Amino acid sequence: MQRLKCKLAYDGSAFSGYQIQPNKRTVQGELEQALQKLHKGQEVKVYASGRTDAGVHARGQVIHFDTPLQIPEEKWGVALQTLLPDDIAILAVTEVASTFHARFDVTAKEYRYFVYTEQAHDPFRRNFVYHYPYSIDITAIKAASCHLLGVHDFSSFCSAKTEVEDKVREMYEIEVTEEDGLLVFRFVGNGFLYNMVRILVGTLLQVGAGKMAVAEVPVVLAKRDRIYAGKTAPPQGLYLWKVMYD
Repeated sequence: MQRLKCKLAYDGSAFSGYQIQPNKRTVQGELEQALQKLHKGQEVKVYASGRTDAGVHARGQVIHFDTPLQIPEEKWGVALQTLLPDDIAILAVTEVASTFHARFDVTAKEYRYFVYTEQAHDPFRRNFVYHYPYSIDITAIKAASCHLLGVHDFSSFCSAKTEVEDKVREMYEIEVTEEDGLLVFRFVGNGFLYNMVRILVGTLLQVGAGKMAVAEVPVVLAKRDRIYAGKTAPPQGLYLWKVMYD
């Protein structure tokens, strides 16, 4: 028996999220179905670094699974890819120690969120960016994001449906760039709560649009209540970009 670590990318547009759900198409469902075929009907459980919601994409999701098959490491990617749909890509497969866990060994994650700010709607980007055709003050957004760095209780910036009790997380980096009408938010932290990045983006966009003052952001953090933060940005602009391990 060997444990394999797999890095993958997927277009989340046609998925009901990563995690398996009854009678719905999910990334985990497609992966486990492909592995079951490869193992001639034997069920193989897949463990991911974390789940993504419906419509959310991934450039660097990481999973692991155990297998008794003696397939050379370099051939695993091709073997698995032939059984997967076109909206999932296997980027790398490596053998890891039996103690490795895709979720519990994560040291940091990077998410990116893409906002298209041009006036005209672009139908070719509708599933991959959030169209926000309004004047935005990037300087204000950057100033506001500074208040979110470090260790904080992010209760105000997660869904009311969040199940975990400990909502303290550390934000290592927030970077905001703009080029050719595309605004890119980059977040790196030791962990993220349910809908956290989308609510952070929604709040920062309100600051950029002049609907919330920069000085209000630390106040919202201190309130520890979802009702004080901005709207939840839609899923299609969000990408799980990179998962980091020691």
